[in-house]
Amino acid sequence: MSDSKQRLTITEYIRSSLAIVLFFLMLLFMTPFILILLFISAGRLSNFVVEKIAPLIVKPVFPVAGIDFSIKKHSGNVHYPAVYIINHSSTLDILTILALGLPRVRFVAKWQLQYNPLFFLLGRLTGQVFIRREKSDKAVQTLKKNVDRIKRRGLTVMLAPEGSRKHPGVIGPFKKGPFRMAMDLGYPIVPIYFEGNRELSKGGFLFTKQGKATAHIHDPIDTEDWTLENLEEKIEEVRSLYLNWADVN
Repeated sequence: MSDSKQRLTITEYIRSSLAIVLFFLMLLFMTPFILILLFISAGRLSNFVVEKIAPLIVKPVFPVAGIDFSIKKHSGNVHYPAVYIINHSSTLDILTILALGLPRVRFVAKWQLQYNPLFFLLGRLTGQVFIRREKSDKAVQTLKKNVDRIKRRGLTVMLAPEGSRKHPGVIGPFKKGPFRMAMDLGYPIVPIYFEGNRELSKGGFLFTKQGKATAHIHDPIDTEDWTLENLEEKIEEVRSLYLNWADVN
């Protein structure tokens, strides 16, 4: 896409600014309600918060920003528990991830999100996983520490195998962490492909062009026959699916 096509119009800057303000106002408004729910339930309503309330916070943001967001389930029902993986190349992914409302899901997010006090408070209370992506060894250790908790509670987990949204190419190299986690949990991998996010928002903030974005939830991939010996081959097979969906030759 050329630079001229990437530039936002004045209208898109205004709409994006209003959408950003709305997102943080919704988050600020709903936080006390969420905290009360978590307190009176001793944390047992964490799944309800992630599945039902999070989508309520972000979905009003899309029409304000001029984004037509939809979810397409290619396999019918959403499979869980599972390890969900996504292509990550846009700040807009934050909104589309929360809008999915996946059952019993916990997100693996970058450590720096905790610098926002609301994200820190809500993330910690609902059991999200924060990792230092720039330190691979510590990131892997953090994931391993959470395997028992996730499996014991029958939770689903979502990760971005590319690590950061800043990576070479449309689909960056895949790290092993999410796939090792799926093997340790004995979970299938469910690929989710975000179509349109990268084209609508390429910056580090939530300024977006108007247009369509679609979350494609694909068939689960069984990991029962995965081993350390064939892991790299299996990872490349999964990545090739994303390259195909992104129409990268």
